[in-house]
Amino acid sequence: MKMSPGKLWRSRRLADKDGFWKMVAIDQRTPLFVPIAEKRGTKEPPREDVVEVKRLITKHLSPKASALLIDPLYGYANCINELPTDTGLIISYEHSITENTSKGRKSHPIPDWSVAKTRAVGGDACKVLAWYRPDADPEIIAHQQAFVQKAGEECAANDMVMLLELLIYPLPGEDPRALEAKREELVLASLEPFCDPKYRIDIYKVEPPGLVHNVPDPDSKDAASLQGAYDRMGKMLPRPWVMLSAGASAADFERSMNFAYRAGASGYLAGRAVWQDAFAHFPDYKAMEKGLAESSLAILDRLNDLTERKGTPWYRHSAFGGKVPEPDVQDAFPKGYAA
Repeated sequence: MKMSPGKLWRSRRLADKDGFWKMVAIDQRTPLFVPIAEKRGTKEPPREDVVEVKRLITKHLSPKASALLIDPLYGYANCINELPTDTGLIISYEHSITENTSKGRKSHPIPDWSVAKTRAVGGDACKVLAWYRPDADPEIIAHQQAFVQKAGEECAANDMVMLLELLIYPLPGEDPRALEAKREELVLASLEPFCDPKYRIDIYKVEPPGLVHNVPDPDSKDAASLQGAYDRMGKMLPRPWVMLSAGASAADFERSMNFAYRAGASGYLAGRAVWQDAFAHFPDYKAMEKGLAESSLAILDRLNDLTERKGTPWYRHSAFGGKVPEPDVQDAFPKGYAA
């Protein structure tokens, strides 16, 4: 199989030398805004605090990551000089403020942002998060699918890696506990329509199709059912995939990654599971830095070791026939330049 030159080069830049995606997320907005504002006793989080938290996480964790996911509003300009030049760069596309209706959530791009701007500032991938319920009102489903498709088309036009993140959520009036009871069904059904090649997805960032907290030992007698859900998810995805941490603890996320790697995952794209314990020290920046340099890096070391031992390099996904794709230069170079 061949890939466009830009997507192939950027897919490689996101990975380590062996083809594993070891990616850290610090594009969070609301999950940082709320605790920062609470601890500062303010209605809105001070911008300088949001920026400094992102900068410190980038400084301490990006050297051990193959790529960093960051937002263009608070993170990029303030963190880019902390990012090693051989670390891949993913930039978020979706606005953190969703349009919440009585029928479900609608996602929109960050205002005045685009895939072209992601490329212009040096991004290797565009991360597109869509809140999705397969049982939502048809109008909501149509909007979310169109949102993803437009982003995928923009990525294709800019030869940018399209990384899709889907998250299920409680519909208006729904008990969140009921949502967890049918997590497997909803996660798999949400992914199904986006397996269509028209969405131009290169990497899937998926949430657990089962328990997020209190994850069983992957070698225990209670693991078979959960492993079956991961296996079904892995078989349906037409491109390589990574796991998101969904706010899980580090221990739960590490157990989840064992299930994911058995099902063919090529790595992780995790945020809070890696740095939330260090962030808990905020606003004591000295203690937070100590936590990042010690406990957070230790979590990354364990995840990276697990990834290298049990993960599947991205190019070994069945879509590529087990080897790094060749660049499709037919349309990229003037006639006569390509071999």
